[in-house]
Amino acid sequence: MAGQSKPLTLARLEDLTLGAFANVPSSETLDHLVRFLSTWSGSDKFFMIIQYTVKLLVPFLQWRARLQHGAGLRKAPTSSSATKLGKLGSIISDARMLFRLWGLLPIFQWMISMERNPAPTRKLRTIERLQGWSMLGYYPLEHLYYLLSHSIISDKIPLPSITAFIPFIRTRPSEKHIPLNLGALGLWSTRFWAAYVVLQLAHLREDNKLLRLRERTLSKTKTGASAAEKEDINKRKRALTSELIVNLAYLPQTIHWSTEKGIFENEVWLDICGLIAGIASWKSGWEATALRPAPSLADIPPMEPTEEKLAPHYDDPLKDVVEAPSLDEM
Repeated sequence: MAGQSKPLTLARLEDLTLGAFANVPSSETLDHLVRFLSTWSGSDKFFMIIQYTVKLLVPFLQWRARLQHGAGLRKAPTSSSATKLGKLGSIISDARMLFRLWGLLPIFQWMISMERNPAPTRKLRTIERLQGWSMLGYYPLEHLYYLLSHSIISDKIPLPSITAFIPFIRTRPSEKHIPLNLGALGLWSTRFWAAYVVLQLAHLREDNKLLRLRERTLSKTKTGASAAEKEDINKRKRALTSELIVNLAYLPQTIHWSTEKGIFENEVWLDICGLIAGIASWKSGWEATALRPAPSLADIPPMEPTEEKLAPHYDDPLKDVVEAPSLDEM
């Protein structure tokens, strides 16, 4: 009979239980999320948003606990949830710094690549070179800060003697040492990061000039800009806006952590800036990892000769990767 149900065999029972996910439809959003979180920057931004959200929740929960205690609704003026969330935030902050221990490798790769594929203008090339060298100062100091803060290395590094480089000669331990100060390492590493942020703002200014030049050039052609070209220009404008928001949010953090006394008495403002930077970074990274359909032949405009340089799209390898070392222990 057509309406008779299938017998409940062992194989069918397995399909109904262990194979239950066969009924779950595929999701482009899930595929996109996995693709984005599989990147170093994507996972870092994910944890960055959690970290700063937790840091903002902790003082709020403590404030609410004090109000409830004053109203007689709570026995103690403290929040156990705030304490637990504070520990989670510290673990995430520590883990993010740990994952940056190999951060110099993409910097070397980027600096080699920029010399073989220089920027379209001398000013941009100079800015990028300075950015690369600022990161060569930032990362080693942050690595030393991290290792010293966890007592993995000593606060005194012995200097090797001259005979240590001569084979078959017994050397004596050097009595000279390089002292390592945890506070100084944190300050100077963040100062190099601050230099990078300022340079990135200058870079974005030049990028915007080149993009406007490209827009004017396309508008002067006989056919004008195609729909695909207009969409590409708008996409790059959105990317520049996101980058501007990120670096404007980073700027107060870098200035605060680059000075011994800081510029904010209440560190909640730093956490707000960090959350803004994290959300803006996530948004730009999410759009960058989206799958785009292949352009049709109708979207490809005829090429016309022009002597003006068009603005390229810069995918900054340092984009939102660096973050200030945690100076809580200073």
